[in-house]
Amino acid sequence: MEPPMHYPVIIIGSGPIGLTLANLLGVHGVRTAVIERNLTTVLEPRAVSIDDESLRTMQNAGVVAEVLSQVIAGYGSVYYGPDRRAFARVEPTGQPYGYPRRNAFRQPVLEQQLRGALDRFAGVQTYYGFTLDNFTQDGEQVRLSVTRPDGTMMALSCDYLVGCDGAASRVRAALGIQLTGTTFDERWLILDLEHNRNATKHTEVFCDPQRPCITLPGPEDTRRYEFKLLAGETDADMLDGAMVARLLATHGADPAAVLCRKVVYRFHARSAPSWSVGRVFLAGDAAHLTPPFAGQGMNSGLRDAQNLAWKLAAVLAGRLGPGLLRSYQTERKDHLWQMIHLALRMGQIMAPRNRLQGVLTRGFFRAMNFWPKARDYVAQMRYKPAPYFADGFLVKSGALKLGGRLLPQPRVRLENGESALLDDVLGPGFALVLRTQNPAGDFARFTQPIWAALEVRRVAVVSADAAGGQAAGMVVVRQQAGPAGEASVIPPGYAVLLRPDRYVAAVIPVGECETLARQVEDLVAGTWGTGKTAIIPRETGAKLPEAVREKFGSPTADTLLQ
Repeated sequence: MEPPMHYPVIIIGSGPIGLTLANLLGVHGVRTAVIERNLTTVLEPRAVSIDDESLRTMQNAGVVAEVLSQVIAGYGSVYYGPDRRAFARVEPTGQPYGYPRRNAFRQPVLEQQLRGALDRFAGVQTYYGFTLDNFTQDGEQVRLSVTRPDGTMMALSCDYLVGCDGAASRVRAALGIQLTGTTFDERWLILDLEHNRNATKHTEVFCDPQRPCITLPGPEDTRRYEFKLLAGETDADMLDGAMVARLLATHGADPAAVLCRKVVYRFHARSAPSWSVGRVFLAGDAAHLTPPFAGQGMNSGLRDAQNLAWKLAAVLAGRLGPGLLRSYQTERKDHLWQMIHLALRMGQIMAPRNRLQGVLTRGFFRAMNFWPKARDYVAQMRYKPAPYFADGFLVKSGALKLGGRLLPQPRVRLENGESALLDDVLGPGFALVLRTQNPAGDFARFTQPIWAALEVRRVAVVSADAAGGQAAGMVVVRQQAGPAGEASVIPPGYAVLLRPDRYVAAVIPVGECETLARQVEDLVAGTWGTGKTAIIPRETGAKLPEAVREKFGSPTADTLLQ
């Protein structure tokens, strides 16, 4: 075995979570290796729904334009009773995070896009056909033994190892961690069709106790059908060709469609009690399994990648202490279980246990249609728990109840008249965002050293008709009219410290900037931070996404700040 090759981060598994994490680390300038035991990315359909939060993550990774080119954006859901009459519709029109709430995609296409996007980064290396055999760790690093495709051994080492290797994670098994929770007795037949040309754009949910069924749209005339197995039916019964043909024919499938995949799944609501041990972390299905009814399995894993990427980058760059990494599970676990519980509730609607439960459920939703607020609560997906954490890397303050929340992403107007989503202005690091009509005067108050230590990008949001223009050391953007441009979640006269993952770390009136600086210094020095108030000089470092460089003509985070 040759001397170890060292990477700051090694990722095991190149599914959507591992590849997204690698792209985010690449944006932050972190040298990274991805190890995948298969020779290619997946070739068969698996996950089929990507939400608005995940598309925002793709934006932060610099790949959203390519991803959207292969997505059916903004589909809804129609719920039918056994008589095939609709009793509820979910058709959200809002885009609080900059993208439609529900979108259909093909996992093989997404993985190919994410793998190809890694070519942007000279410091990110992929190893396909390489298998992790074992690893050990100490206080300094993790050492891995890996088998090459030709059967020879290779030694690698890293500062941090992340297991994104799925439900049967070898990384999790090596750590001695078992998932806890529930494995459901119910099983579902999954059928994926190509060239299915006669179906609606929306998801159709047939809430029939006799045979619950869900059909979901996909790009390029693909569609998925899911049928619940009944008591006494075996996997072989349902996978039989005649049974498959009969089920598809009774639920509107194109008779000329091509069946490209059939499989029986058991569904799980499980999570690892610990998502990390020492320098080794788990993400995605390696850390938790979510029932599919809310379409949040992969999306929950992408939230893991977004949360973990900037923290690894900040710790490796020395800007924040390793204690920050302890906030990963602290921040993610509660929202994960909210998504699991949402999926379980939706599963009860989709698959009522008996006829009476189905009648009561349909009656309840039909009654809600007579009350506009209740109807919109369903139609606009307001039942979906908002991304939020009560504890973690944030200043605990009751101000505006914004702390710990994912900031909505409005569309803003640049000084040259162009329109952009807010994140394209913020760059990849921390940002200090002010709602103000006096950008130069208000930002002149923020002279405290902590802002340079965190390398914050200074962004002023002014009203559409405000006077003024660009000032040194900041970017000024204007609100756009209409729902897409609403930025009123930050009231005038307030400052918000945004983390690289766009969650609010702190919020305070501009006039209390000294207090805000002390709070953030304490946060950096406290439980999650360095253990001391360390003011760290800026370094030239992470390259920005190409779209940001083109918009602002700035090749690095350092020159962008200037």
